[in-house]
Amino acid sequence: MTEAKRVAILGSTGSIGTQTLEVIRQHPSDFIVEVLTAQNNCDLLIAQALEFNPNAVVIGNISNYEKVKDALISHEIKVFAGQKALEQIVEMETIDVVLTALVGYSGLLPTLAAIRAGKQIALANKETLVVAGELVTALAKEKGVNIYPVDSEHSAIFQCLVGEFHNPIEKIILTASGGPFRGKDKTFLETVTKAQALKHPNWEMGAKITIDSASLMNKGLEVIEAKWLFGLKTEQIDVIVHPQSIVHSLVQFEDGSLKAQLGLPDMRIPIQFALSYPYRLKSDFERFDFINYPNLTFEQPDKKTFRNLQLAFDALERGGNAACVLNASNEIVVDAFLKDQIGFLQMSDLIEETMANIEFISSPSIDDYVATDEKARKYTEELIKRNT
Repeated sequence: MTEAKRVAILGSTGSIGTQTLEVIRQHPSDFIVEVLTAQNNCDLLIAQALEFNPNAVVIGNISNYEKVKDALISHEIKVFAGQKALEQIVEMETIDVVLTALVGYSGLLPTLAAIRAGKQIALANKETLVVAGELVTALAKEKGVNIYPVDSEHSAIFQCLVGEFHNPIEKIILTASGGPFRGKDKTFLETVTKAQALKHPNWEMGAKITIDSASLMNKGLEVIEAKWLFGLKTEQIDVIVHPQSIVHSLVQFEDGSLKAQLGLPDMRIPIQFALSYPYRLKSDFERFDFINYPNLTFEQPDKKTFRNLQLAFDALERGGNAACVLNASNEIVVDAFLKDQIGFLQMSDLIEETMANIEFISSPSIDDYVATDEKARKYTEELIKRNT
């Protein structure tokens, strides 16, 4: 790389955010931390700011503002607070790329603000495209902004397409580990606990995405994200369960050829590629060795038991604000499951009922998406109260 990129990390204290900073530590001459943000974890945000000396930080929870400001005041680091500050900070002229690692729907408005400001996007927040993919991709095209995927599966597709952008895709195949409950039936799933669901066999992730992985909702959200990232039709997207998580996804071209991207399950690799593209920077990450994985296996996902995956395909096929409803309801049910308010299988039931009862809008505006999100959350919350 010829010139260091100035990076804003939205959600720097989460799993993706902290791993992004690991990548930047390895390449101090290639990346400069310009902005760091966190919602509640002010202690880690302060520690990160003291290490990387960004231009500015944002603490989402306004009640933590004074603590962060007092800790950084002598270091000439600007401190801001609140949701609006998060949306405004990405407009800073000194930012080259915004890595969005916020959890869930919260990533939508700051990402839109960054695109409007012409910033390149490294996207780890799949919900941005799930909720408003048509609007986000249209705006990115208008502003000449590239969206580089950080999810390992979408990064794999992107890497397989480098040098192939002139060749039409026949289909893509997203791989799924199957999560901790692969092969289990509904009887087993009726009594699983959050502790069991949080034990992912291959990846270390935040609580929300780990539960989504266990329910296959994460793969469903990735299906929707893939449609918008790569301009695909629903029938061009397949999902296959691959328990070893070595083949991160595949592309099939019109001549029948398949290209796959392989590697150990390590999110730092797609993070680094998204930040450094079109260059591949040297790393000391552990290397994959075929000898250690003599058997790579694949199987069909069980959409009848893990209904969230089918619900996501249904939302994608319907279009409009359907995926926005799906995502909003899912965020509420995952939170309720983590609080032991509902069972594992109830999550799908509640999402399906919410999807059936929120007004469908075929061509939503950003205001429609915001209103839909709010309505869907309230509806699901009422269902939970009724069922507990």
